[in-house]
Amino acid sequence: MKKLWDISPPVHAGSPVFPGDTAYSQQWVASIGPGCPVNVSAITLSPHVGAHADAPLHYDPTGAAIGDVDLHTFIGPCRVIHAMGCGPLVLPEHIAHAMQQLPQRVLVRMYTRMPQDAFDNALPAFAPETIALLADHGVRLVGTDSASVDPASSKTLDAHQVLRQRGLRVLENLLLDDVPEGDYELIALPLRLTTADASPVRAILREL
Repeated sequence: MKKLWDISPPVHAGSPVFPGDTAYSQQWVASIGPGCPVNVSAITLSPHVGAHADAPLHYDPTGAAIGDVDLHTFIGPCRVIHAMGCGPLVLPEHIAHAMQQLPQRVLVRMYTRMPQDAFDNALPAFAPETIALLADHGVRLVGTDSASVDPASSKTLDAHQVLRQRGLRVLENLLLDDVPEGDYELIALPLRLTTADASPVRAILREL
C-alpha cells in the first residue's frame, strides 16, 4: 500500500484565520435522544480556514468561482520544494535547486513548523517573480504552507496577480511539516461551491 501524507491542518474553533475573517464555529441542531435518531450540526466558517484552494474570484472581480474551476489541476504529479527560513519572500534562487523537470504542481514548504495556534502576521510569501518563474516552467498549481502567497500587509497582492495573469491555481495553509522534499501525487479537490471565492480541501500526498 502506498504511503499517504495528510497535509491538511486540523480545523476547529481555534484554527487561525486572517484578521477579520470568519473563524470556524459549530452548533448542534439535533442530538441523539428520545425521538431523534441522529446528531446534526451546523457549521460557519470562511472558505479560507485550514487547507484551501483560492478561486480566481478571490482576487479578480470577474474571475471564476471555485465551483467552476477545472479539477484536473488539483490531482496529479507534484513536487515539494523546501524553502524554509528564506525571509519574508521566497525568491527564485531559493527554489533553484529543485527546478529540473518540474511537474505541473509545486508545493513550497516555507515553515519549519507551520503555526497552528495563532495567525502569523509576518507570514512568509512569494516574490511575484518566483510565481512567474514557476509558470515559465509549465507549473499550473502552486501551493504553500503559508496562509497567503502574498505578505499579510499587502494591498496590491502582487503574487496573486501573477497567478491571475498566468492562469495558475493555488493552495494555501497546507501542513508540510513532516513532508520530505521530493516528488509525490497530489490530491486536493475543492468542493463544488458555485458562488464561492475559495473552498476547503482535504489535501493529501501519495508516494509515487
